[in-house]
Amino acid sequence: MLREILKGFNDVVVIEKPLKKELEVTRYLLEYKDRPVLFRDVEGWQVAGNIWSTRERIATYLGLSRDELIHFISDAMTNPSPYRTVEKAPFLKNSTGDFSLRELPVPKYYPNCGGQYFTSAMVIAKDENGFVNTSFHRIMVRDEKTGAIRLVPRHLYAMWKEKAERGEELDVRIVVGNPIHLLLAGATSVAYGISELEIASRMSEKAFGRPVDVVDLKGIPVPVESEFVFEAKITPELVEEGPFVDITGTYDHVRKQPLIVFERMYHVEEPIFHALLPGGYEHFMLMGLPKEPQIYASVKQVVPKVHGVRLTEGGAMWLHAVVSITKQHDGDGKNVILAAFAGHPSLKHVVVVDEDIDIYDDREVEWAVATRFQADRDLVIVSNARGSSLDPSAEKSLTAKWGIDATKPLERKEEFERARV
Repeated sequence: MLREILKGFNDVVVIEKPLKKELEVTRYLLEYKDRPVLFRDVEGWQVAGNIWSTRERIATYLGLSRDELIHFISDAMTNPSPYRTVEKAPFLKNSTGDFSLRELPVPKYYPNCGGQYFTSAMVIAKDENGFVNTSFHRIMVRDEKTGAIRLVPRHLYAMWKEKAERGEELDVRIVVGNPIHLLLAGATSVAYGISELEIASRMSEKAFGRPVDVVDLKGIPVPVESEFVFEAKITPELVEEGPFVDITGTYDHVRKQPLIVFERMYHVEEPIFHALLPGGYEHFMLMGLPKEPQIYASVKQVVPKVHGVRLTEGGAMWLHAVVSITKQHDGDGKNVILAAFAGHPSLKHVVVVDEDIDIYDDREVEWAVATRFQADRDLVIVSNARGSSLDPSAEKSLTAKWGIDATKPLERKEEFERARV
């Protein structure tokens, strides 16, 4: 549970003074961007944010080095394993239909947001063939029992649309406050039919030697390690959702999105609500880390030796990447640029470097660009490509993509070596 997880970190910032959920939580999460923050009293509730705001913290919790994370996630996406159904879960001890979303510690993060927002919530649904989908969806609180849920055209959207076209509601469970292996799995993009809970179970087996435990909550599996759980239904009705600050730190516009009705709430004793700051480092990690294995796999198809892939914090871990390779042929760098764009279609800018460059050190990457790149021969520009809808500079999601080949020319590579002692 979150309480035990936070106890294992030595850099947690504890805020004892009472705070309001509107804007006040945000100020502290922005001040301590890369440190976990535990709020003791947000209108009577405990709240935590920035829990998973660095690669190092995520890797350490999972018993990995930073460089192993990409392979750990990739293995779980490729080799999902069954989760285990058990009879009991701590959250089942507190169950009520008498609750108000307005009174929960759901923050309003920024002044122009449409309202209070669930940002760390994962939605679990089962289709008529028994497939279980788990995915992240922001939910804007509308009143005591309803919200507007953002559905992009992916798996949950397809499940909802099939029901909505028949005038039916989609039964779902919403979970808040989960450990990192469940969060990373929920953020992956895999083929329909591959369960994110099974991806999480593979991660749990590798890191902790046990599968993910779930309880059957009225026909839908729910992870035992959840602080809050809600029974809810996504209706065919559309309502306004937004504005909302997305991963780039800019406001996303208002859309018509499905109305979701909350019916019952469960929570553990003394629960901690997970406040995921929009546009914060934790947001970057949870969206970006599961995309790095996709870029890695795509690049691996064009060069055999790929040493690392990093989506950068400066690019919101969504739009900019650095890839480290060992070249075998001149021209490999340009092929890697194109492969990276194919592996993550939202990618806008990629720098390809040699294996002697630390991709996690922005100064080293800039040094490689400064000393190994010439714009007239090493720059790749792709105009009018499909990009990210989250990029405010794109027009109707069309963008110009550019790649920098900052690798050494093979026939002159000795001239580009750094002096060492």
